[in-house]
Amino acid sequence: MPTIKAFIKRYPVLNYYGLTFVISWGAIFTLIGSRGIPATKEQFDMMLPVGIVALLGGPIIAGILLTGLADGRAGFRELRSLLFKWQVRGLWYAVALLAAPLMLAASLIVLSLIYPGFPPGIFATNDKAPLLLMGIISGVMVGICEELGWTGFALPRLRLHYSILTTGLMMGVLWGAWHIASHAVLASGVYAAPFSPAFYVVARGLSLLLGPLLAFRVLMVWVYDRTGSLLVAILMHISYTAFTIILEPPAIAGVPLLIYDIVLAAVVWAAVAVVAVANGGRLERGTIGRTR
Repeated sequence: MPTIKAFIKRYPVLNYYGLTFVISWGAIFTLIGSRGIPATKEQFDMMLPVGIVALLGGPIIAGILLTGLADGRAGFRELRSLLFKWQVRGLWYAVALLAAPLMLAASLIVLSLIYPGFPPGIFATNDKAPLLLMGIISGVMVGICEELGWTGFALPRLRLHYSILTTGLMMGVLWGAWHIASHAVLASGVYAAPFSPAFYVVARGLSLLLGPLLAFRVLMVWVYDRTGSLLVAILMHISYTAFTIILEPPAIAGVPLLIYDIVLAAVVWAAVAVVAVANGGRLERGTIGRTR
């Protein structure tokens, strides 16, 4: 046991991501092994809640477990202080809550010029209240479970050694890779057409690794660096997940989905560039950092 604890203390982030992937991917592939990859939208919708719960177990279990093993009670006190740090300027709450819907809306406007048949989900359904409720509930559950690990455990440790951009890129690639099991593999039987499932997994996987999630994680690291608040990071993640569900066209799949990913990635990277230019060409503290 002392040897294990010493290894965890020496490589906390490596252990965190390793355990997160083992738990999350293990649960997803166990689910697929027992039920198979869903072949219809109805089967996918039935499996999705179970898949989400299985996936979310990884970051929160790994984060809490390794916090205790690496830092003990002091680690839990620090985690609690980050979680309840709410006294930050209103500007950062606005950024956390509004950045995602504004960028998603901009991407959907561009998509509508290419594919007019894919209106935002909230406008395409008569059941607006259930969609809003599902988006909010999913956002809260996903934001809390993921960020207690991603931001609560991994981010502060990475920022001790790397810049905001490097930390964001490292976390973003791993964040995207973590989603591949559910967003690409589990969905390949339903959303692949006109591609083969194997091609869809590769294409969607590359989109998750290098697309909007990567850029959005850079923004999240930047916001956390300015606020030091895990609560604000959770709110930013809640907003992204909730508005993705609320705004994403319900029937989008195949080529339009991949193009939407590309457009959204371009919009989010443009936002990163604007932040960097406004901050003197870099994301580290400068003019913007002093507004806190």
